[in-house]
Amino acid sequence: MSLFRDDGIVLRTQKLGEADRIITMLTRGQGRVRAVARGVRRTKSKFGARLEPFSHVDVQFYARGSALVGRSLPLCTQAETIAPYGRHIVSDYARYTAGTAMLETAERFTDHEGEPNVQQYLLLVGGLRTLAAGAHAPGLVLDAFLLRSLAVGGYAPSFEDCAKCGLPGPNRFFSLAAGGSVCGDCRVPGSVVPSPEALRLLGALLTGDWETADRAEARHVREGSGLVSAYLHWHLERGLRSLRFVEKG
Repeated sequence: MSLFRDDGIVLRTQKLGEADRIITMLTRGQGRVRAVARGVRRTKSKFGARLEPFSHVDVQFYARGSALVGRSLPLCTQAETIAPYGRHIVSDYARYTAGTAMLETAERFTDHEGEPNVQQYLLLVGGLRTLAAGAHAPGLVLDAFLLRSLAVGGYAPSFEDCAKCGLPGPNRFFSLAAGGSVCGDCRVPGSVVPSPEALRLLGALLTGDWETADRAEARHVREGSGLVSAYLHWHLERGLRSLRFVEKG
């Protein structure tokens, strides 16, 4: 038997038996982990309240053998709250739907349990912190998170220079298959012609230029979100269920 301690974000929960839950977390040191939390569905369980989606917790696991991820699920035996992001997210529909899409995205980009992905973990913590603070529109926070998750996963789109030949931009065409903006010579079937403002917005979200992003008009935000969603679906090969509920600006 071995004890493991880590900090992580609760991605989702599912019922197990009469009083237990299976908790899926993205942790700093162990990557994505599923663990059983005993008795957390009882009404008087303070432990269970700390293990709700969006919660940032310091957690202790009890596992059989020397590895946390093995043939059987470890037990989650202790959790202390680091930051209750859910408190500020679940009370607002726009924040909640954006946050739910972020949790699903993080789980999809960490599809192998027990493999550390510190960049994705830190990206999720920062994204939920920003979403909970309410300083920027939830849709913008979500799109910034999606773009940066793609970049961390090796699929960073180009919004200015040609993704195929490197011709300095701005370039007017955009191709999902080619990896973003493309020039006239590299244009492929299926390319679209987004507005320059939408591409500028997405570039700002990818680089963290919130001053530019916050000034964007609603029509360009909607257009940009459509490009982000299509690009994400192209690389994940199947869509995110939670994106359909996200409010568009």
